[in-house]
Amino acid sequence: MNEDRTAKFDHLPETRRRGLEKMEEVYGFEMSDGDGDFFRYTADHLFADIWTRPGLSDRDRRLLLIGMLAGQGAADVLGIQVPAAHANGELDDEALREIVVFVSHYAGWPNGARLNSIVEDTIAKAARRAARAADRAEQAGEQS
Repeated sequence: MNEDRTAKFDHLPETRRRGLEKMEEVYGFEMSDGDGDFFRYTADHLFADIWTRPGLSDRDRRLLLIGMLAGQGAADVLGIQVPAAHANGELDDEALREIVVFVSHYAGWPNGARLNSIVEDTIAKAARRAARAADRAEQAGEQS
């Protein structure tokens, strides 16, 4: 994590700082501090303590989480977790598609179909971003 992102949490208690930094790492987008008990448990306990425990990698945790979320039909949270796992390099296109096939057999076809939609959308968006970046790089090379 770069120093600019870390520095923005320096004024917070250690546990909250660690939790918010881990949330940014896991989700792949900027976080800010929040209020209330739910946010406190999310940042201070789930991310500062549970996501940082030894024994499992973030990829391991993500695989477990995606499987559980798919089994619950929690497409809203899968819509955060799947793109974050892909963007963080934890799960590539092939792995995500294999997860869909595997999960569908245990979580049911309707849940697998919802997961498949999220996976294919994630892959398509990443491909479009990569194509735009390649076009920009090519245009920059032509201008040099």
